[in-house]
Amino acid sequence: MKIHIASDHAGFELKEAIKKQFSNRFEWEDHGTFSSESVDYPDFAHPLAAAVANDAAERGILICGTGNGVAITANKHANVRAALCWNHDIAALARQHNDANVLVMPARFIDQATAFDLVETFFNTAFEGGRHERRVQKINVR
Repeated sequence: MKIHIASDHAGFELKEAIKKQFSNRFEWEDHGTFSSESVDYPDFAHPLAAAVANDAAERGILICGTGNGVAITANKHANVRAALCWNHDIAALARQHNDANVLVMPARFIDQATAFDLVETFFNTAFEGGRHERRVQKINVR
C-alpha cells in the first residue's frame, strides 16, 4: 500500500521514524519537509491532501507540533477526512465512525511508541458503514 506522508519541522523526526518503522509494510510518498528547519505547515499539508482528494492516495499521514494546523489545512479539501489522533481509541473511532483517510498526529504531545500504535490502529481498522455512512456522506459541502 502506498501511503502519502508529510510534516512540518516539528514533526520531521517522528515522520522519519514512522517511515523507517513501517518501511517493510508501506511504500511512502513523502511530501516533506526534509529537515527540522522551520517551515510553513500548509506548504506540505496541501499537496498531501490534494493527493488524497484526487484519489492519487488512498490514505495519508500528517504530523505537526499540535496536529491542528495540518488537520485544519487538509480538511479544506473535499473528500479529505483528516482526524487528529493522540490515543488508540481516537484512532480506531476515526476509522470506524468517520471513515477518516488522513491520520494526523501531534508530534509535541505523543511519544514514538504511541505514534507507531496510532499508525497500526489507523491502517488496520475498517470503516463500519451502516448508520455512519449517512453521516460521512453529509460532510462535504456542495
